[in-house]
Amino acid sequence: MKQLMSGNEAIARGAYEHGITFASAYPGTPSTEIMEAFSKYDGVYAEWGPNEKVALEVGIGAALGGARALVVMKHVGVNVAADPLFTVSYTGIEGGLVIISADDPSMHSSQNEQDNRNYARSAKIPMLEPSDSSEAKEFIKIAFRMSEEFDTPVFLRTTTRVSHSKSVVELEDPEVHKEKRGTRYDPSKYVMVPAMARQRRIEVEKRMEKLQEFAETFPENRMEINDTRAGIITAGMPYNYAKDAFPEYSYLKLGMVHPLPRGLIREFASKVEKIYVVEELDPFIEEQIRAMGIEVVGKEVFPYTGEFDPGIVETAITGNEVTGTDLPALSLPPRPPNLCPGCPHRGLFYVLGKMKVFVTGDIGCYTLSFMKPLEGMGSCICMGASIGMAHGMDKALEEKGKVVGVIGDSTFIHSGITPLLNMVYNRSNAVVVICDNRTTAMTGMQEHPATGFTLQGKETKALDFVELAKALGLDNVRVIDPFDIKNTRSVIKEELSREEPSLIISRAPCALLAVKQKAAVRTPLRIDPDKCTGCRACLGLGCPPISWKRLEDMDIKIEKKTKKQEGIAIIDSSLCTGCTLCRQLCSAGAIEEVVEDE
Repeated sequence: MKQLMSGNEAIARGAYEHGITFASAYPGTPSTEIMEAFSKYDGVYAEWGPNEKVALEVGIGAALGGARALVVMKHVGVNVAADPLFTVSYTGIEGGLVIISADDPSMHSSQNEQDNRNYARSAKIPMLEPSDSSEAKEFIKIAFRMSEEFDTPVFLRTTTRVSHSKSVVELEDPEVHKEKRGTRYDPSKYVMVPAMARQRRIEVEKRMEKLQEFAETFPENRMEINDTRAGIITAGMPYNYAKDAFPEYSYLKLGMVHPLPRGLIREFASKVEKIYVVEELDPFIEEQIRAMGIEVVGKEVFPYTGEFDPGIVETAITGNEVTGTDLPALSLPPRPPNLCPGCPHRGLFYVLGKMKVFVTGDIGCYTLSFMKPLEGMGSCICMGASIGMAHGMDKALEEKGKVVGVIGDSTFIHSGITPLLNMVYNRSNAVVVICDNRTTAMTGMQEHPATGFTLQGKETKALDFVELAKALGLDNVRVIDPFDIKNTRSVIKEELSREEPSLIISRAPCALLAVKQKAAVRTPLRIDPDKCTGCRACLGLGCPPISWKRLEDMDIKIEKKTKKQEGIAIIDSSLCTGCTLCRQLCSAGAIEEVVEDE
C-alpha cells in the first residue's frame, strides 16, 4: 500500500516497520512530528524527555540494555546533547542507537542555522541523509542495521524541507526482531575513565576505517552518468533541486555524508569534465573533496546561507537570473507573527514593556513580545539562557533592580533549573518569571513534566514549581494571574525592590490549551463607538482582534468627543476570547461584553 507522508511521518513509519519499540526525544521544530507519529503505533514506548541531553542518555541506557533506541531532536538540541554524544561514540552500544538531527536551513523556527554534518565528523559518528520521504523511511532502517553491525550510534540528518514536505511512501508490514535485552558487565568498554577511554579511542579509529570501506559500496551512494561535460555531487534535498534544474547532468548522489566514499568520488571525477558540489549551508563535502586534490566548483557560486531551490541552483551554475511568473500585486498590509488572542503572555509583557527594566528572554512563543507594540524583551540566545544572563547582567550593573529574566514552563524544565540554583547560590538580585502556560506551546502543545501527563497520555506526577523553587533556596516565590495587569505590575515592582533573588510564576493556560480542555468560556468583548475617545491605549496590547478605524471611513456617524479624535478602536468579537486586558486599559469604559443576541 502506498501513502503520502511527510519525511517526519516516514521516519516514524520506518522505525515501526523495522521493529523499533523504544524512542525518546525533546520536541523542537522541525523534528516534533516524528515522535508524535511514532507514539501512536501499537506496542511501542515513547517519551518526552525534559531536554535533549536527558533524552539521549535515556536512549543510550536503552541501547546498552539491548534495545534498538531512537532519539529525536532538532539541530540545536544536539548542542545540548553533545556531552553524552561524543562519549557514546567511544563506548558503542549493545542494541542499536540512531539519533535524528533535524536541521533548519533558513531558520524557519530556530535561532541559528548550524550545519550538523559537522557533528558527525567531530564525534566520529556515521551520518545518513535522505532526500525525500521514501528514502527517510528506508534510511532509518539502514541506520539501525549500521548501528548494530559497526557497534556505533548513527546520525540521520534531515532538513526542514525533508521533514515537512510530502511524497509517496510504500508501506510494509513491521518486522519482528528478537532483541537480546539484558545487561553486560564490561567496564573496559563502558566505563570511560582515562585509561579505558584511551583504548576505546583506538577502537573508534578502527571503526571509522571499516565505515570508510563500507561507504564505497553503500548502495545509496550512487552515480548517475548522463552528460559527462558537467557532474554534480550532492546529498539530501539539494539533489532534488539540482535534478529539477539540470536533469541532463551526471550525478553522484550521496546517501551517506560521513564518512565520504573517497574512491567513488575519484571514480566520478574521472568520468566528468567539471564538478559542482551542491550543498546547503557549510562547504562540508566541498572542502573534503578539495582536500583530496580534486577541483570542484562550490561556495564561490553557491550561497553559504539559507535553503536552496531549483532557481538558486540554476542561477549559481549558469549565472543567469531565473525568471518566473509575476503574481498580481496585492495591496495587503504586512502581517508580522503575533501572540494569539487570549494569550496569557500578552499581559505580562505589556507590563514589562512599560517598565524601565531589561528583560532577558528565552525560546518560546513569548519571544514574539520583543516586537512592537509590546517591546517587552531585550535578548534571546538559547534554551535556559535568560536566567543565567539575568544573573550575570545583575552582577555587572551598579544599579540593582533593573533586570528580569523570563522563561517558559517547558523551557525552565529543559535548562532553567540549574541557573536558578546558581542565582540563589551566588546571591543574585535579579527577578525570574516563569511563563507557565501549562504546555509546550510553541512546538504544538506537547506534554512536559509539569503537565501531569506523558507523551502517550498516561497520568503521572506533575512538577510543582513553587515547591521546587523553595527547595532550591528561594525565599521569595509569587504566583500571579497575567490577565490581571494591575496586580502583575505591582508584584514585579515589589520583587524588583528586594536585594535577593525572586521567582514569579505567571500562571494561566495557553489560549489553545484552554479551548482544547474546554475551560470556562469567557464572553467576547466589543467597543461602544459612542464611548470610545480614540486614546489608542488598547492598541498597545497588539491583540489581533483589536484594530483602528478612522472616523471618515466609518459607515455610522459618531459625534466626536474631542477635536483631535481621529478614529476609534474596533474589536472583532469573533476572534476575541474575553481575556479583559483591553478592558482594564480603557479609562473611558468603552469596552463591554457582547450581548448574546448581537
